[in-house]
Amino acid sequence: MRYVLLFWALPMGLFWSWYGLSFNDINFGMLFFSRLLHDEVFRLYGEILGLDPAILPGMVARACILDTALIFGILAFRRRKAIAGWLRERRGSPSAQEAAAPSA
Repeated sequence: MRYVLLFWALPMGLFWSWYGLSFNDINFGMLFFSRLLHDEVFRLYGEILGLDPAILPGMVARACILDTALIFGILAFRRRKAIAGWLRERRGSPSAQEAAAPSA
């Protein structure tokens, strides 16, 4: 699962870093981070998809939110027993307290 999170977080971090820097035209003297390239990339994607380039960033953000929910949903499903045990301990249910108490 560590690799899934790595291969999820790395592209997300790279994309949103590029998006934030290029949207605000913080280009560090490189064309890659310029607003000119930002607009051109979304214009090209808009032409390919047949959509208005102005709505693409919102669509990408929603797709990233959905992907994130799916990844963490799978992670929670795989670790459901540990999460359930942690919740029982946190709530202080009688079954968790009886299991923790030593028998005399």
